[in-house]
Amino acid sequence: MKWGTKYGPEYVNRLYAMVRRNLSGDFKFVCLTDDGTGIRPEVTCLPIPPLNLQLAPGQRDGAWKKLTTLEGDLHGLRGTALFLDVDVVVVGSLDAFFEQPGEFLIIHDYARPWRGRRITGNSSVYRFELGAHADVLAYFRNNMDKVQAEYRNEQTYLSAMLHKQGKLSYWPDAWCPSFKYHGIPTWPTNYWDAPFVPEGARIMIFHGECNPPDALAGRRNRAFRYIRPANWVAEFWKE
Repeated sequence: MKWGTKYGPEYVNRLYAMVRRNLSGDFKFVCLTDDGTGIRPEVTCLPIPPLNLQLAPGQRDGAWKKLTTLEGDLHGLRGTALFLDVDVVVVGSLDAFFEQPGEFLIIHDYARPWRGRRITGNSSVYRFELGAHADVLAYFRNNMDKVQAEYRNEQTYLSAMLHKQGKLSYWPDAWCPSFKYHGIPTWPTNYWDAPFVPEGARIMIFHGECNPPDALAGRRNRAFRYIRPANWVAEFWKE
């Protein structure tokens, strides 16, 4: 899913290339977007369904748009869908993501020292049957103010709803590590050791401070947090 101007078509094109290199057999690659300009022809570009929200002046629907992947009829698409954020980097085989049992699988959000493990999933990577969870989207549309007052973002809401229904499962922890938390050497070794791909990783998740070009260039968007260039990004993040 791509909207706005933060991520250009090269993100979609490289994501397609990474999936093609790492997924066996045939698949349909769909990008829900407001602008398909520059996206390679192997990608099927379709409009992002409207959320039909009554937004206050200046209010943004932001990542809540991801919930539209749960439409009961998403442009007539059928089958098993694996959602990937456009800024992830695929570093291993994706076949197991379609073999893992579960109704709705998502990354188990990363535990931090200041808080324990929560039920919340990180929605950078999730798998579901198209059309099977339309009730989650419908409830949001009918209760937008209530949901946004109770839940911080779309992944918190999505996880809570599916957990209540007994449908939420998580990927094995090693499959989707965080670049920020698991791929950067700890201080002070980050000054001489380069970022790395943790053992068992299949998809590296970029959230918060860096995206793949930043990691490749050795940039972080927070002061006093140094990283060396992650040269391995060039090996995987390419068309």
